[in-house]
Amino acid sequence: MEQPADIKETGQAARNVAGLYGMLLSAMAALAAAILLGLLPLFLPEADDRWHWLIGLLSSYALLAMFVGGLAGLRVHKTRDRLFVEGAAERAKTQELFVMTDMLQSADTHEDAYAILKATSERLLPDFAAALYTFNNSRDRLDLVGHWAMPDGAAVPAMLAPTTCWALKRGKFHINDAPSKTLCCAHHTPGLSTIEIPMIARGSIYGLLVFGTDQPDAFDRLRRLQRLGRMLADSMSLSLSNIALREQLRTQSLRDPLTGLYNRRYMEDSLERYTSLAERSGAATSVIMIDLDQFKALNDLHGHAKGDAVLRDVAAQLVGGVRPTDVVCRYGGEELMIILPECGLEDAAARAEVLRCRVEALATVHEAQISASFGVATIPETSTTHVDVVAMADAALYTAKQHGRNRVVCADRRAGHEDRTPRLAAAR
Repeated sequence: MEQPADIKETGQAARNVAGLYGMLLSAMAALAAAILLGLLPLFLPEADDRWHWLIGLLSSYALLAMFVGGLAGLRVHKTRDRLFVEGAAERAKTQELFVMTDMLQSADTHEDAYAILKATSERLLPDFAAALYTFNNSRDRLDLVGHWAMPDGAAVPAMLAPTTCWALKRGKFHINDAPSKTLCCAHHTPGLSTIEIPMIARGSIYGLLVFGTDQPDAFDRLRRLQRLGRMLADSMSLSLSNIALREQLRTQSLRDPLTGLYNRRYMEDSLERYTSLAERSGAATSVIMIDLDQFKALNDLHGHAKGDAVLRDVAAQLVGGVRPTDVVCRYGGEELMIILPECGLEDAAARAEVLRCRVEALATVHEAQISASFGVATIPETSTTHVDVVAMADAALYTAKQHGRNRVVCADRRAGHEDRTPRLAAAR
């Protein structure tokens, strides 16, 4: 990591002071020796040559000792300077990690977390390539969120299987370095040495952080990277855990836990939005109300576990029988509702008949009497507002129940729309 300018200037100033201090000690030692030798005849005027020789030798030893002391002082100051610079560099890294952790608290998606990780890694580890992988919803593979600084020709897999990664199997970092004869993962990219660090939080693995280099001393460089890489992975793992938790809470607030369909609250918001758009564009919006026939009797006869299984399968049949843009909701109990944007009354009635047949076919699978009644209403053909369309679809559903159940009934058309579809659109 390149040192900041203020750290460089501080270190240089410390070195200059240490050098001047050592030179001053040496000059003082030389001056003291010269003065002692010059004044020797004054203090010992009658001393013979042996005394002069002895005092000169002692003066030389003093000079040498003071010179060595100056060198030692200079060495101590250099060591202090080096430790100061290293400590300042570590503090700068720690500050970068604090900033990254703080930024990650605002990340709402994996893409947000990836952007923060990339910006931080490019400052702290400019000489390393990197890639970020996260688990998909089924947790049977890891998808590539993004990568940066990869060498030319390095192929980055778009997805990884957890069973092919030693880091994920062991739950700890793993170095892939073919020149050093290390054990490499099956997904390892030839020509690139990498360290793979699993991102673990709350006992679960949320993804994989990969750093790579193509330098000759790759193994040693990657080992030195281990501590900082783990700190980056820890910060990312907490962020990914928070993102997953928020997504789970959001899903729970919008989805019915039994069937996986949207709940009534989401239905009301969606219906109001779709009808507002329909008013602007002039397109039709249809609503299908669905109620399972004799569902209480099915629960009483086969138990609530069977009833829950039937509800889940009915929900799956409805979702599989409509367009991706349609909204299937659990209205309450065994009542379900479908919102079909840009769909007229005739098309909605035809779609309801297809769904009725799909639900009726579940009787064979569950070996029980299973059917459903359907009521259909449309804006603007039968209703004018999102409140009216739900009420009219519910009334049509009640009519289907009165006429023997297991059938589709459409609401009465408004004036000017009477000549297209009969009220009983389909009956068994």
